Formats: sequence, structure tokens, C-alpha cells
Amino acid sequence: MTDALYEAEIDLAPVRSRTIAIVGYGNHGRAHALNLRDQGAEQILIGLREGSASKAKAEADGFETVSIADAARRADAIALLAADEAHGEIWREHVAEHRKPGQALIVCHGFSIEYGLIEPPADCDVLLCAAKGPGGAVRTSFEKGGGLIGFWAVAQDASGEAEALAKAYLAGIGCGRAGIFPTSFGEEALSDILGEQAVLVGGMCALARTGYEALVEAGISPRMAYIDTVHELKYIADLIHERGIAGMYAAISDTAEFGSHEVEGPIAEAVRPVFDRIVDDVTAGDFAARWVADYEAGRAWLKQARARAAAHSLEDVGRELRGLLGGRGED
Repeated sequence: MTDALYEAEIDLAPVRSRTIAIVGYGNHGRAHALNLRDQGAEQILIGLREGSASKAKAEADGFETVSIADAARRADAIALLAADEAHGEIWREHVAEHRKPGQALIVCHGFSIEYGLIEPPADCDVLLCAAKGPGGAVRTSFEKGGGLIGFWAVAQDASGEAEALAKAYLAGIGCGRAGIFPTSFGEEALSDILGEQAVLVGGMCALARTGYEALVEAGISPRMAYIDTVHELKYIADLIHERGIAGMYAAISDTAEFGSHEVEGPIAEAVRPVFDRIVDDVTAGDFAARWVADYEAGRAWLKQARARAAAHSLEDVGRELRGLLGGRGED
């Protein structure tokens, strides 16, 4: 375990002295661009596809918007902050043949490099600058004087300055306020995918829906079932965020804690084989291949999955409850 590196220890000159192109102006792209500018990086271009709906927003924020090809021609460093699955297409069609010699490539997840969506040329520094949290939180935490924990890695150091640039970039988006740590592209990619699929999103949603279904089948009203399996997730998540898991247990009722400890073991035994399969699937590159194939097919499978999720009966109950609560922050 390495010690954290903080803002005061990091030289921001590598980002303040370079022209940096941000490709994509979604949650991460906008947050990175605004934070970097607030930290003194004045030469920022926003690279967008033709007809991008983000153009007006980026220009309203005071940035120069250009085509991705033009960004590749002009920038000293290009940060691909578009969706991971699109990186290969963007690199092949808009960056590779136009890029400025010696230009650095920055990604905020290890996915596209670890699984071979991009094959950078030999003159290219390849950096991972990962703020661990959603893109919107990169900006909101920065505006409050804080930041998200950041992780950096270097896959290729053609210039001999890749590490300094990675640390400066993370400090520039605010991660130096919380702490910056080294990692690897493979570690970040696997951790990010498994954490999201198996715990934070996939696992949580599966447990919530299954618990809701079991209660309704046992004769519990859908409204009560929703509150106890979905709605109150926020309160538990907030407690864990503030106090850790042990601290959360100390804050809930003894009844809830006693029963939780009883069922933790059986649940863990049931889901661990699933987790192991996910690790094997991701590390072998099979997940990346399926996801990129679905993206190239117009996200056909993903759209079907979204439709199934939206059609679940608990969504109607949730909308009703959110309406009753009147948007008072109880959602």
C-alpha cells in the first residue's frame, strides 16, 4: 500500500503548459475541462463529433469546440472521455491519422487500452487518470473545495514525462485534494467493471428486485415492499459512505443487524461463484468483446435489457412514491 500524493506535492506545469484536447463533453468531459481551467490550464480544446448536442453547452461554458480530427492535429495531449466502448472507433476514424507527433493519450478508465481497442504508436505517452466516482461528482466535489480519490498509471512513456503529466492531470481535476495513488490499467479496468456489475449496480439491483418480488409474493403490499427493498437503500448507502460497513451496523437496529449477520454467509456463498465467473470473463477479454460488439450493433442487446428493467412492476410503485414525497430529497 503506497501513501497518497496530495496537491501541494504536485507540479501543475505539465497541464498548464500544454494544449489539452478533451474528447467528449458529457459528465466526465465537462467536469475535467472546467476543473482543469479553474486550476490554471488555459489551453483547452473540446473535440466533438459533427452535430454533437454538447457543442452549445461547451461553447456556453467558454470553450473552443473543434472536430476531433482538428483536436488531434493541435493538442499536445488528448483525453478520450467519450464512452469507453467508442474509443476504438474514435481513435481509428478521427485521431490516428491526424494526431500531432508525440501527442500524449489520456483515458479515465483502463478499459480501452487493457482490452486492445486502441493500439497507440510508439511516440505516444499513454496515461490512465482515473477519478474514482461519477463524472458529475468530479465537478461538484471540486466546487465544494474537495475532490475524488484518483489513480494513475502509465502504459507507455515515450517522452520520459508521462508520470508527471498523469499526476498533474489528476491534480488539475481536483483529485490531489483527496489523494492520488498509483495503479495499473488492468487493475483499474477489472476493479471498475466488477465493482459496477457485481456490487454497485448489477448486484444491488438484483437483490432489490428479488427481495421486492419475494415480499409481494408473500402478500406484502407493493408499496411497503418497495420501501423496504429499494427506497431505503439510500439511507444504508449514506451510512456506509460516512461510517464504513461496521459503522453502519452500529447505527441500525439490533434486529436488523442480527438478521443481517445471519444471512450474510448464505448470500456470500451463493454469489461468490458469480463474482469468480465475472473476474474470469473480464480478465479474458470476453466481456469487452461482447460489449464492443453490442455497441457496434447499435446497442441492440442493451436496449432490450433497458426495456425489460423499465417494465418491472416496481418501477410503477417507485414513481408513485416519488410523487407522494414531492421531490423533497427523500427519493
